[in-house]
Amino acid sequence: MKSLTQTSFNLPRQTAVYHGKVRDVYSIGQDTLVMVATDRISAFDVVLPEGIPYKGQVLNQIAARFLDATTDICPNWKRAVPNPMVTAGVRCEGFPIEMIVRGYLCGSAWRAYKAGERELCGVRLPEGMRENERFPQPIVTPTTKAELGLHDENISKAEIISQGLATAEEYAILERYALALFERGTAIAKERGLILVDTKYEFGKLADGTICLMDEIHTPDSSRYFYSEGYTERFEAGEPQRQLSKEFVREWLMSAGFTGQDGQQVPEMTPEVVERIAARYVELYEQLTGETFIPASNNTAEQIEADVRKWLA
Repeated sequence: MKSLTQTSFNLPRQTAVYHGKVRDVYSIGQDTLVMVATDRISAFDVVLPEGIPYKGQVLNQIAARFLDATTDICPNWKRAVPNPMVTAGVRCEGFPIEMIVRGYLCGSAWRAYKAGERELCGVRLPEGMRENERFPQPIVTPTTKAELGLHDENISKAEIISQGLATAEEYAILERYALALFERGTAIAKERGLILVDTKYEFGKLADGTICLMDEIHTPDSSRYFYSEGYTERFEAGEPQRQLSKEFVREWLMSAGFTGQDGQQVPEMTPEVVERIAARYVELYEQLTGETFIPASNNTAEQIEADVRKWLA
């Protein structure tokens, strides 16, 4: 299994390129973006040293599917999928925040709750909750959108507005869209025997000021899923949930003493570890879509660039 961890295209009318944690984003002219979902993988805001075969294709195809399935809720940036690892669309001016929606208490929220915190991003949390317990209703807990190598930070609605990251009117739209998208994602996941636990959304503005959904949506990198079957029994017994997400990568890193802090060493990513992570991504694709995953034969950098050039022409 081979992975694609970097690209260095020189596309027609290319004006800039940004290499993020996972995606390489090429600016074409004034109004077009070409986003390549590489096989890089990050955790704790650190890009890990080995790529994960099939990961980029899984992310891109799931995101494209959900972008198409939510156009009735809000506009989005997608215009085409020139290659299984590429989405192309319209440039947006992104809000420097990520809208995190949580339906259950787990992950970093649970770790904070267990440490005694009862307020998260300005949202008051009920007393007496247990790990993996469902909230009375989904909550929105935004974070800042950090640059590569830096950590996202929790931020409240009031802070977002006071710092000018979004106006009160804009934030109301972002929150409404985020909750509606989460509701749709929850319904789709339920049909596939999954629970959408939490996820993140990124939004931006088009040239005319229209707010639209950007980037990925409901992928295993941006979302956490539990299997519906056995959820209640495991919760009542205080047992870990069967889940499909990137959390198992974080747990593997934490078990080796790595949490992204300065001076910590990333544990060795052996071929067995890489293969196990790749299999989990494929598993989520097949569980979430109900389709057999077919690895693309055209995932080399040369072929991807040729496909993008063909679409641009």
